Amino acid sequence: MTGDGTRCVHAGAGDERPGSPTVAPPVLATQFHLGGEHFYGRAANPTWEALESAIGDLDGGHCVVYASGMAATSSLLRTILGAGDTVLLPADGYYLTRAYVRDHLGALNLTVREVPTSAEWTPELVEGARLVLVETPSNPGLDVCDIAEVARLAHAAGALVAVDNTTATPLGQRPLELGADITFASDTKALSGHSDVVLGHISTADPDLATRLRAERTASGAVPGPFEVWLAHRGLGTLDLRLSRQADNAAALYQALRGHPRVRGLRWPGAAADPAHPIAKHQMRRFGGVVTFELESAAAADEFVAKAKLVAAATSFGGLHSTADRRAQWGDPVPEGLLRFSCGCEDAADLIADVLAALR
Repeated sequence: MTGDGTRCVHAGAGDERPGSPTVAPPVLATQFHLGGEHFYGRAANPTWEALESAIGDLDGGHCVVYASGMAATSSLLRTILGAGDTVLLPADGYYLTRAYVRDHLGALNLTVREVPTSAEWTPELVEGARLVLVETPSNPGLDVCDIAEVARLAHAAGALVAVDNTTATPLGQRPLELGADITFASDTKALSGHSDVVLGHISTADPDLATRLRAERTASGAVPGPFEVWLAHRGLGTLDLRLSRQADNAAALYQALRGHPRVRGLRWPGAAADPAHPIAKHQMRRFGGVVTFELESAAAADEFVAKAKLVAAATSFGGLHSTADRRAQWGDPVPEGLLRFSCGCEDAADLIADVLAALR
């Protein structure tokens, strides 16, 4: 198998006939001459298929792209869950997943178990479940769970396992290879990587489930715009390079903040001292650029971000630019001063100097 960089650059390559563009342009048409495989823009599009081929190759499954990460998440839940089912959700994962089930799937009368990512996973925990959904590393706490062990327990109980792989990306972790049935992500983050696209995807090793997901996407209209998909495919080509720089910056930031008198609760799964590291190093192929830490108050966290010259206050992660997001302002059950810090692609020395100056 070729390396990550080669796969990112060449994944989903288009027509190689002489005279054709080396990078396929986006197909913006919403209607097509009937008689071929494409007929209407809500059902299929060649630009979607190119990115689906690329991400599917990296994930190791059949990929379906969506208009956003939450479009992917909600489509997954609507496709799999039926009336009276039991679903396990991460208590410390992305808050909108829990909110969507609570506020929009009430008619299904689901039994919902919210489980911390770092919980002790037992047969009793997954008993009777239809779907076990985990997010590892979790957002924003960066805890991890053993995907292979969760899959073993869930499958013994007759449940499907879906892994939110947004934080890790397909280069950092391949849940399908670890036994999960489904991997999904917000590609708004690191996969597209330039903070200019809202997008999501689901990949599964089950072709029948992929067919059901595509049918649900068409019927619900949770479809992405072809230009956004094309931008994400373009961004995917540099994913390997960006992740390498971001992870190097995260490692440098972790070392710079470790022992700092103002910093508490410093987390990065790539650090040997991090409580998540033993499992993370076993199942992750590389570590990302997201670090979390806590300052003494909300005001202190806001002041830090305001003073930093290279760090923007923004509520996303995985982009070229370093950002910091005080997560409690969005309703996450975390301390008021907790910051999710997304390391960008700046020079490490510049970034560290800026962060330390802002903390003074």
